[in-house]
Amino acid sequence: MTILVTGATGNTGRCLVHQLVDAGQAVRAMTRAPQTAHLPAAVDVRYGDFEQPDTWPGVLEGVERVYLFPHVDVAATSGARFIDSASGGRFVDHAVRAGVRRFVVHSAVAAGFPPGDEPAGPGRQYLKQHLAVERQAHRELEQWVEATGAEWTHLRPGLLAVNALGWAESIRAERVVREPYPTSGYPWVHEADIAEVAVAALLTDAHVGAAYTLTGPDKITHAEQVQTIATAIDDIIRFEELTPQQALEHWIRDGVPAEYADWMLELRADSINGPGCIPPTDTFHQITGRAPRSFAQWASDHRADFL
Repeated sequence: MTILVTGATGNTGRCLVHQLVDAGQAVRAMTRAPQTAHLPAAVDVRYGDFEQPDTWPGVLEGVERVYLFPHVDVAATSGARFIDSASGGRFVDHAVRAGVRRFVVHSAVAAGFPPGDEPAGPGRQYLKQHLAVERQAHRELEQWVEATGAEWTHLRPGLLAVNALGWAESIRAERVVREPYPTSGYPWVHEADIAEVAVAALLTDAHVGAAYTLTGPDKITHAEQVQTIATAIDDIIRFEELTPQQALEHWIRDGVPAEYADWMLELRADSINGPGCIPPTDTFHQITGRAPRSFAQWASDHRADFL
C-alpha cells in the first residue's frame, strides 16, 4: 500500500513522512521542490502542484491513501492566507478516480465551530470574522472529501507550537521577543502529535468517519513560551511587552497587512484570562493513551532553530 503525503516538506508533513517510514510504510511525498525536499531515502519524492492538474496523475499513480494538507494561497492584494477548497476539491475528485480510497484531512479547529457562533469573546469582531472565514474554507474541503464516498478522517489542530518559530530571528539576533499581552496563550499543539494521530488514521480502521480536535495539554502563555525556549537553549531571552498599538505598528512594519494584524491582536487578547477560543482537549490521550507532547518538548525538539 502506497500512502501519499501532500504538504510533505512542511512541519507536520515532514514529521508524518518520518513516522510512516519508521512504521515500515511505502510513502510518496508530493512537493513543488523535490530537489530540496531532504526526505528519507526510502521516500518516493515526486513533483506535484495543486494548481497544475497535469502533475496529479504521476503523483497519484498506485496510491490508496492520502494525507491531504489544504492548498493555501496568498491573496496578491492583501497578503491574507486562505484555503482554496475548490482547487483542493478537484484534486480530491481526481484522486478518487485514480483509486484513492481513504483521506486524512489536515483541517483546522475552526471547522468544528458552529456556523455563526465562533467562540471568541465579546468585542472581537476581527477575530470572529477571521474564524468564520477559516471555518467555511476548511469545512468546505472536508465536505468535498465526504461527498466522494471515500473513507475519511478529519484532523482539526488548534494553534500550532511552530508559530513560535516566528520569534526565531529576533531570538537568534537579540535574545529578545516583542509581544503584547504576556499572559495570553493557548494549548499549543506539537506537530508530532498531529502526525501521530494521522498515522493511526491512515493505518487503522478505528478512526474512519471521525473528526478530531487536537491541542496541547494546557495553556502556555507567551511569557512562559519564551522562558521555556530560553531553558531549551540554556540562555536568557528578554520578553519586551508591547502595547496593543505598538504591536500593530511592529507587525505592519514587518509586512503584516493591517486587517491581518487586527485579528492577530484580538486573538491574543481573547486568551489573557483563560484559554480563549481554543480550550485544551484530551483527544490525543484518548487515541494514544498518552498525554500530548508539552511545549517544553517542542522547544527541546526545535532548539537548533533558536541558536
